[in-house]
Amino acid sequence: MRQKIQGLIMVAALLTTSMVFAADTYTVDPAHTSFAFMVKHMMISNVPGEFDKFDGQIMYSPTDLANSKATITIDVNSINTRIDKRDAHLKSPDFFDAAKFPTITFVSTKFTPTAITGNLTMKGVTKEVTIPVTISGPVKTMMGGQAIGITGSVTVNRQDYGINWNKTLDQGGLAVSNDVAITISIEADQK
Repeated sequence: MRQKIQGLIMVAALLTTSMVFAADTYTVDPAHTSFAFMVKHMMISNVPGEFDKFDGQIMYSPTDLANSKATITIDVNSINTRIDKRDAHLKSPDFFDAAKFPTITFVSTKFTPTAITGNLTMKGVTKEVTIPVTISGPVKTMMGGQAIGITGSVTVNRQDYGINWNKTLDQGGLAVSNDVAITISIEADQK
């Protein structure tokens, strides 16, 4: 009897341990998510844009961030700055070269309570970035499931990714800044 009780205690301990370290899977909700960017134009104004098509999965465990992971894929052809001619130029080899490099990807390597670090790949170049974030949830949705939110921003130098096109202005400065401010706002649902 004593061995049976010890065996049950051991099984209960293993189950409890596996539950603590299990990460739940969440799918990015395109209706409540945005991947936006802003670039300074002619040194005087900020031009916003975003990507309209993307998908991603997040494995998230609030009690064990070491087991949390995120994979995001963005369709470069869905770039939207509200100006068709500019969007076509951004898709061209001068910028993203969407025909050759149709996606931007982010694959996390580390979660902390205040940042997500991972490999950002654009135009075939991969660099590690750390994005300061706020992680919200999980919360119960109106449909009875669970959802999490991740918001954050980071600035990257586009030339680090081989996105080099520019023009020098007559009075000095550049037509397009090298620094690109990226803002993410993700809602992901447990499936």
